[in-house]
Amino acid sequence: MARLAGRRALFAVPVLGTVTFGVFAIAAASPFDPVKAYAGTAGLSASQRTLDQLRANLGADRPLVARWWDWLTSAVRGDLGDSGSMRQPVADVIGERVGWSVLLAATAFLLAVLVGGLLGVLAARRPGGWTDRAVTSLAYTLEAAPPFWLGLLVMWLFALKLGVLPAGGLTDTGSTVVTAGQVARHLVLPAAVLALSQLPWFVLYVRQGVGDALQEDPVRGARARGLAERRVLLGHALRSGMLPVLTLIGSRVPELITGALLVETVFSWPGIAAATVEAATAVDFPLLAALTVLATVAVLAGNLLADLLYGLADPRVGFDG
Repeated sequence: MARLAGRRALFAVPVLGTVTFGVFAIAAASPFDPVKAYAGTAGLSASQRTLDQLRANLGADRPLVARWWDWLTSAVRGDLGDSGSMRQPVADVIGERVGWSVLLAATAFLLAVLVGGLLGVLAARRPGGWTDRAVTSLAYTLEAAPPFWLGLLVMWLFALKLGVLPAGGLTDTGSTVVTAGQVARHLVLPAAVLALSQLPWFVLYVRQGVGDALQEDPVRGARARGLAERRVLLGHALRSGMLPVLTLIGSRVPELITGALLVETVFSWPGIAAATVEAATAVDFPLLAALTVLATVAVLAGNLLADLLYGLADPRVGFDG
């Protein structure tokens, strides 16, 4: 495990360097002017001399490679720079928001795995039955539904129509103190929507994996020995059928991040979505690069976690990958 993690860490270094350079290159080619975005409305009436001086102060007049290299070497030392769009250090911008994004994504992912696994097992027990048809139809329907559309739908139903849950934000209107109860209530809808957007893949993978496992010789042998159906399902078929799901965990991380950004925007959740949008529109080089690195690290960590879990679940695989 340690060797695999070490190899992946070494592989991540050039990947992160390439990704951050790509961010700076794309931002440099963007038609948006970071200086005017930084100046705001004051830049509309500012003279060209003032804008040029501001450009020099921000370092926006330097070559692309120089700006990227300066940011990279500073980031290695722990200095992520200052966000021009947020008017504060990049580390503070991320630190204030990433925790709420992690809470939302982790809650939704756990719900998707648990509920998707349960529905997949129920569907696999009797292939072609009404439960199987109902579960797979639901999975394919949710797979085609965009997360922002699901968010607007559940907001209309549970917040506006029924009034049982808050429509967005982190705390109740007028509240100055963040309490666990308020956070839990405000987390329900965004976490449910994000979980629904991830649910179909876990349902379909578990259904296929468990269904195939039920047809294998060891499972048939267990049934022939007179073992109870529940024990056969949970003790034999489920373990074998869940192995493909472990590889799915890593591949779903990019989609989870994208879905989380959309859901956060719909429900005004105070995560990194607003910072990402602001950094993109303002061509905020330091913040864009840091957020991209954060997303890349999450994807690489998800892939590593999937490989480790698969190796632990199936000793035949080992950790030589």
